[in-house]
Amino acid sequence: MIVGSVARLVGAGAAAGVLVAAIALPAVGGAGALFKTGAEELNLKAADLPEPPPAEMTRIVDAKGNKIAQFYEQYRIVVGFDQISDLMKTAIISIEDFRFYQHGPIDIEGTIRALAKNLGTGRTAQGGSSITQQYVKQVLYNNATTDEDKSKATEATYGRKLNELRYAMAVEEKYTKDQILEKYLNIAYFGASAYGVEAAARRFFGVSAAKLNLWQAATLAGAVQDPNMTDPNRGKKFRDRLLDRRNVVLDRMAELGKITPEQAAEAKAHKLGYKATGLPGGCEASTYPYFCVYVRNEMIKNKAFGKTQKARTALLNRGGLEVKTTIDPKMQAAAEKAIKKHVFPTDTPVASEALIQPGTGAIKAMAVSRKYGTNKRKREMSINLAADAAHGGGIGFQAGSTFKTFTLLTALDEGMKISDGFTVGQGYRPPYYSSFKNCKGENIGDPTHTVTNDEGGTGFKSLQTGTWGSVNTFFLTLEQKVGLCDTVKTAQKLGIKRADGTPLREVETFTLGINEMDPVTVAAAYAGIAARGKYCAPMAITQITDRNGKVTKYAPECRQAIDPEVTDAAANILSGVFTKGTMRGVGGIGRPAAGKTGTTDAQATAWFAGFTPDLAGAVSIGDPRGAINHKLNGVTIGGRYFGSVFGASVPGPIWKDTFLAALKDTEPTQFHPINSSRFGGCGSSCAPVRTQPDDTDREPNRTTEDPVLDDQLG
Repeated sequence: MIVGSVARLVGAGAAAGVLVAAIALPAVGGAGALFKTGAEELNLKAADLPEPPPAEMTRIVDAKGNKIAQFYEQYRIVVGFDQISDLMKTAIISIEDFRFYQHGPIDIEGTIRALAKNLGTGRTAQGGSSITQQYVKQVLYNNATTDEDKSKATEATYGRKLNELRYAMAVEEKYTKDQILEKYLNIAYFGASAYGVEAAARRFFGVSAAKLNLWQAATLAGAVQDPNMTDPNRGKKFRDRLLDRRNVVLDRMAELGKITPEQAAEAKAHKLGYKATGLPGGCEASTYPYFCVYVRNEMIKNKAFGKTQKARTALLNRGGLEVKTTIDPKMQAAAEKAIKKHVFPTDTPVASEALIQPGTGAIKAMAVSRKYGTNKRKREMSINLAADAAHGGGIGFQAGSTFKTFTLLTALDEGMKISDGFTVGQGYRPPYYSSFKNCKGENIGDPTHTVTNDEGGTGFKSLQTGTWGSVNTFFLTLEQKVGLCDTVKTAQKLGIKRADGTPLREVETFTLGINEMDPVTVAAAYAGIAARGKYCAPMAITQITDRNGKVTKYAPECRQAIDPEVTDAAANILSGVFTKGTMRGVGGIGRPAAGKTGTTDAQATAWFAGFTPDLAGAVSIGDPRGAINHKLNGVTIGGRYFGSVFGASVPGPIWKDTFLAALKDTEPTQFHPINSSRFGGCGSSCAPVRTQPDDTDREPNRTTEDPVLDDQLG
């Protein structure tokens, strides 16, 4: 009966093609009765439509709330009904479903009329499916997870259309017309990679959906019918098609009396006006690209943000979240400026720096000397050398003598005082294989190999003078005394792990920093010392606000890792590095500070890690092509030639300049005083009594930390 009725209206040859249109249209007058009869004969009943929210853009903001990046699968910004221009609503209804507010889930009368006109003109001038049906189709398509499912969601079959109708009936029962129109305008694809009317308004014309004028609204209304064929981003032919569609919309609006013929003519006189406003990018377009990479990896890999990596990725790219991060604009600017001053983006060696807040683990800055990108000719880089491999970094650089701090902490924890020490020579060789045992209890000492100091560093060295001079032979002797495994465990308590994620190399030269590290990890460890032994895991995200406004806050993950008094004593010793040790040529920052330089064997890489009670930071420099084969000897960095690069040559000055600027307006905080009764003076390892001084006990000893102070691995 239904097919026959349609056939009489549009011709027998078109009857089969409009079967679904006939049974899926509005309920008004005789057409409504026709729909009702057809629905009853086919036993059509409303079916609830699964409506997961459409993919929406996620915003990443800094600690002050400023946007620094965004992620999306579909560029979409969901807006409310009152945030959409009335002209836009009128335009879309006029061209797609002019009886939208009069009919039910489908409009038989309007569809047949549109079909007849389209057949008569030879082009699609009016829409056939109702806006409700189009919304259903968009939802079903977006719900599809595979190409096969997407194909089924749009295939031209009676079965699909009947299901579409069942869903449309339920949608009309569930929502008001305004709500349906709002949902449709937020889910529709307009072309040029813009999903939803707000994204389309920004992409096409650089305005919000609320400010669309007549000709702009008509353009977007014309685009939804076949957005790929009218995509203005694809070239002139496509823009011409879109212009034609816009004019069709304007004519239709005038025909319906929504605008006057004069208004239509005036609007048609405008050029297309497509601005191709840039799409918001991922980390490539971020204000802080390397930190952006860190946040992205944290979201995708941390189970706190979802049970599976697939779910976490979907949440980031589709969730419409606002992710508040720890990055501090002022401190970030300080780090970037300091690195830029000392290392050029075009230099072969790369410097990277991370700043961590003691007591929270919050990453306040993350900077790398190279520009972020994939253009090798411009020496861009997409590896985040400031972080570990799990957060977009590489294998890291050997940390050098920054690891001596963990041996120092172990010695203090095991009862040594700041003036306890040993008499050491120019070279060190363990007496037995059993002199060093890893945490499995295996003998890993190497009596066949001698570690030396380039010059100086002999005589009696205390915990103070051995640290200030960064004397290799002293620290190997100290590590032998306190135990390699204990030293490793101290480092692990402070979050030390290799940048590549493999187990730490527990070898005799552990204290000399032979493990590859990243600045975030080292800075977090030193922040633990600054916080009096309270170690907090590096933290980049403080809260997430979902698309519905629900806020989830994330607390720091901290633990008391080291005895506070032990860290007080270590800070006391490390403070002398600026005045009596390897950083004396660079100097301090005018407030309490402590730190340790680090240079690896034959200057493969160089480091400085330091802290105040308010901020900790670590700086590394090395050649990303491979530090072992491309050492920092005979190199030009920042326009300055270096015969050899040491911890105090480049990393130290970067750290100093960063901290001077980052803490400029922060009132200085004092270190907690050392417990003199526990750590003052010496105990059982005092300096030998001498009748007259000699050159073997100079303070500090000459070490490898700068061109004047150097030993082999300092």
